[in-house]
Amino acid sequence: MRSAERVVSSARLAELYECSALLRRTRQRAEQIVNEARAMLAEAELYDDPIRVLALSSQLEEARAAYRRILQAYTTICRKIGEERNAIIMAQVQETRTAVHEGLSGVA
Repeated sequence: MRSAERVVSSARLAELYECSALLRRTRQRAEQIVNEARAMLAEAELYDDPIRVLALSSQLEEARAAYRRILQAYTTICRKIGEERNAIIMAQVQETRTAVHEGLSGVA
């Protein structure tokens, strides 16, 4: 991996980590919202408030759907980070092999 490619890959990996951190915080907040919506629905059911139960059921489903989308995005970013790290490692291994091979052929 040439120096410029290494810089680009490292920068891309850093950006992915930043996105990952943001999505992790967003995922945590979305999880809190789902839990709060679930608790409010349970309270409405406890007090036998059918209008609130209906409204809160809908809101809970919306919160769950949003949470699923965020979780999917977070999973995608994590997978991309793994792929980028693997690409960098593979390039470094290839560089090492090339350097060793060139060093050996010069000696032999």
